[in-house]
Amino acid sequence: MDMYPIISEHPVLAIFRNVPPELTIDYAEAVVKGGISFFEIALNSADGIGQIKALRNHFGDRCMIGAGTAITVESAREALDAGAQFLLTPGTPLDVLQYCAGNDIPLLPGVLTPSDVAVSLQFGFKTMKLFPARSVPPGYVKALKGPYDDTDYIAIGGVSPSNIGLFFEEGYAGVGMAGGLMPEEMVKNEKWEEGAEYIRSLLESIHIQDKKGMCHEDS
Repeated sequence: MDMYPIISEHPVLAIFRNVPPELTIDYAEAVVKGGISFFEIALNSADGIGQIKALRNHFGDRCMIGAGTAITVESAREALDAGAQFLLTPGTPLDVLQYCAGNDIPLLPGVLTPSDVAVSLQFGFKTMKLFPARSVPPGYVKALKGPYDDTDYIAIGGVSPSNIGLFFEEGYAGVGMAGGLMPEEMVKNEKWEEGAEYIRSLLESIHIQDKKGMCHEDS
């Protein structure tokens, strides 16, 4: 399953990396109130599997909840069993790509080079995670799309409030943000309403809207 239709509805991915497990739900509620309902839980964070379970139990299918840093088939299976709806890898581990392709599992494979893109396409994945996005020069995505004109990319790695708009201008279909999504002080002091407003203002500043960004409301 290609991830482009999902990213077109959810252009900003909120990456939960090192969010304290006890703050998972409160943090997530603030994020969705701010207008984002597309989550990645890093499997190498403290209790990443537990966070996936907690978020799926809390939100059900009202948010898209995925697992990042799925670098082995075993970790991919564990994440899916916990309720992850899609996976992300930091690179192109062939066994994980083969497993996802063979089981129709949505995946954003991590790519950086044209060779990485070619590998992902061999397994049928046309929408990819360009990582680390901050390491490539302006025009890089447009250059990749020269020979690979049927591909799309989400920028992850180095996206911040100060440069998020530039990634969309470069032609990325979406971006992923971790620490820059909400100031650390707001998380530490559990200032959730301020955090939600911070995210809302950020999205408004770049004219981006999550088309299903009100998933905290039952409807």
